[in-house]
Amino acid sequence: MVERRRAARKPAVQPRLQDTVRLSAEGLAKVLGDLEARVLRSVWALGRPVPARAVHARVIEEHRVAFLTVVTVLNKLVAKGILSREKLNDLFHYEARQSEAEFTALASRRLVEGILSLSSEAVTASFVDVLAEQDPEQFERLARLVRRRERNQKE
Repeated sequence: MVERRRAARKPAVQPRLQDTVRLSAEGLAKVLGDLEARVLRSVWALGRPVPARAVHARVIEEHRVAFLTVVTVLNKLVAKGILSREKLNDLFHYEARQSEAEFTALASRRLVEGILSLSSEAVTASFVDVLAEQDPEQFERLARLVRRRERNQKE
């Protein structure tokens, strides 16, 4: 029989992301530490509440790290409101509070808000230039989105 102790569900917690962005990092490591990003991606990949050993086994496939280091990172992600933790059969199991798409959307929005505080005009121009150079198809989708939003605002 599976013993399952779960604390009462808390209202949606807004994850706490660091206020600094690591420009040289890739993907989620821009807003989380590198190991935090690896651990979080592993939890998402496993797709269910998982014990620390399962996360560690997945992380060490690409990055050698001690088991207790993974446990520490899992608990930091819980403290930041990114993961939840519950006890099943005397082991803590970890689960993401948001899907990867939801978390990425939130992190992206926070990044954009922070960058726009620098100079919205300069940032917007730079964004358009870089997107047009690196991904012309996405640039076209952005242009259509802007036109649609303009029409909706006029209505």
